[in-house]
Amino acid sequence: MRNPFKFGTIVEDEFFTDRTQELQYVMRVMDSENHLILISPRRFGKSSLVIKTAKQADRPYLFLNLQRVISTQDFAAKLLKEVFRLYTWEKVKHLMTHFHFVPTISTNPITNGIDVSFQPTSDSNVLIEDAMALLEKVSTPDKRLIVIFDEFQEILQIAKGLDKQLRAIMQVQKGLNYILLGSQESMMTEIFERKKSPFYHFGTLMRLNKIPYQDFYDYINERLSPVLPECSKTVSDEILTLTNCHPYYTQQLASQVWELAKYEGISENVVNIAVTRLTSIHDLDFERLWIKFNRMDRQILRTLSQDKNPLQNRQSATSTSFSAIKRLMKMGYVIRDKKYEIEDPFFKYWIIDKQL
Repeated sequence: MRNPFKFGTIVEDEFFTDRTQELQYVMRVMDSENHLILISPRRFGKSSLVIKTAKQADRPYLFLNLQRVISTQDFAAKLLKEVFRLYTWEKVKHLMTHFHFVPTISTNPITNGIDVSFQPTSDSNVLIEDAMALLEKVSTPDKRLIVIFDEFQEILQIAKGLDKQLRAIMQVQKGLNYILLGSQESMMTEIFERKKSPFYHFGTLMRLNKIPYQDFYDYINERLSPVLPECSKTVSDEILTLTNCHPYYTQQLASQVWELAKYEGISENVVNIAVTRLTSIHDLDFERLWIKFNRMDRQILRTLSQDKNPLQNRQSATSTSFSAIKRLMKMGYVIRDKKYEIEDPFFKYWIIDKQL
């Protein structure tokens, strides 16, 4: 029997948790000629959701994380690399005859994949036009291409004016769907909801929330019951209470609980033991992280670890505290679902345990 919980990578098949309504909604958008903008905090399962949708639709998909892109030239190269991953060279080579700059294509002996590069003197704007045009050319009516750009808010950091260039290209393309994912809500909202933004109302806006308690509870209980037959229901509830239904950390904690029950025969107080182990594993990392925070950041995190709202008293809340929360959210340490909370529940319990 293998561990039935998975985290840290794309979650597929039997590891995928519910999201039935969200899957149906994304599928409907992909069946149309429209594009999708999907916003949620990191590790909520955006990538897993859209990739599962693409596979269910039996359509080719291209996935590119813009956090890994360092320049417009790098963007074009990585885009072409993904195209070559999907389509054979015989299919693609005749579609590249229009390219203004011929890329250098080589096989990477380490990854056994294809590497793409351009001459340093190549015009970056032209490279983008060529690479983006190829996406439309490889897409076919019966197998329309789905292009997924993850962490799309990074487009503003790669190069000035890249957002304008991409919008000008994407808005006239036909026969493919774009899914633009983002984890920084304020920046994504600015890109797609501000009237002066090039991507204003570019597609259907969707916000991905946490998995509902009952759906997650059923999923966890079903998988823990074989190893914790006497207390799986109680343990499932304890897990969700501790993680507040955060998809990634729920899977991580449930995985640790399953390991303790299966291989060490622990059932009593198993959730607390699992939390202690997971927290201790990251003790040094949390210590280094805490040292880097300034005084206001620490105050905000300490308040959130006590399940209190640091902005509850509007009269005493200062612009500094508002700025601190905004900064912590941008860095991913704080999220806001129905309330502000520390993104990593194990970091939260580390703060509590250290009595900081």
